[in-house]
Amino acid sequence: MTTSRKNDPLEPDGRDCDVVTVPARQGLEAVDILRRGTGDAVGPVLHDGGCDTLGFLVPPGTAAAWDVPGSVCTETDGRGICLTPDRPAEGSDWLVPPGEADLATDPAVLREALGQAQRMIEAADGCS
Repeated sequence: MTTSRKNDPLEPDGRDCDVVTVPARQGLEAVDILRRGTGDAVGPVLHDGGCDTLGFLVPPGTAAAWDVPGSVCTETDGRGICLTPDRPAEGSDWLVPPGEADLATDPAVLREALGQAQRMIEAADGCS
């Protein structure tokens, strides 16, 4: 009989996910874009203590093919992030907490929102 890792009491109780980290300005624009879309397009989103970056939780395996300039996708393998509304880790907090969002943001939808956010930022910066 085989058991999955999730049934192993020695494994962490978090869900597997990867995290896409982006500069806060671009991330905040992307969150707004995703929230204006149809349905619940945005999953849980972290921000660091200094509000310099945002981290979008995405499905596991996203990091292997992530290639969006200006962002980094990191595998977490369910470790280090606790999907509870409590503070996830020292020095960070939830911008969009679990329970108020889907389990993860669709990487294709996030890629599009980040691109649109970057174009909006470039247009705004070009108007000054």
